[in-house]
Amino acid sequence: MTTFDKIVDLLQSHLVPFEVIEHPKEGRSEAISAIRGNKLSQAAKAMVLEVTIPSQDPVYVLAIVPGDCKVNFKNVARLASGKKSSFASPEKAQALTGCQMGAVPPFSFSDALTLYVDKRLTGAGRVYFNAGELVRSMSLAAADYFSVIGHDCIADIAVSPDGE
Repeated sequence: MTTFDKIVDLLQSHLVPFEVIEHPKEGRSEAISAIRGNKLSQAAKAMVLEVTIPSQDPVYVLAIVPGDCKVNFKNVARLASGKKSSFASPEKAQALTGCQMGAVPPFSFSDALTLYVDKRLTGAGRVYFNAGELVRSMSLAAADYFSVIGHDCIADIAVSPDGE
């Protein structure tokens, strides 16, 4: 089953309406937001991070931030009880998500990948994201997205372009 199929099954099982958007191959937040016609702040940008924990194996986090923000590595590390966080290697990220970079959706289908979503996305109205493929995106109401993933994963993990 593809990642796209897993997302469709998940959303349908929660009776969540969504839109599928077919588009040219693109995974960069700014470029794909322009193609889809959404605000950059509505793009759910997904990044796989490795969190270093002293005397333990690293843990992995799927950090979701608005497309117009950057991830706050210190806050992610703190949430995961670690010392520091950094981007996971592309190979590790692909192994954990089953997706190439740029196509990772804002859902974790792996027990080895903890999901944290920046609180700014709760007020986005709608969220837009690549759905496991670089040529297919989805859109759904932000409230529906959070009803599916739960509210326990909402955190302050982003820094806006103006530094806030």
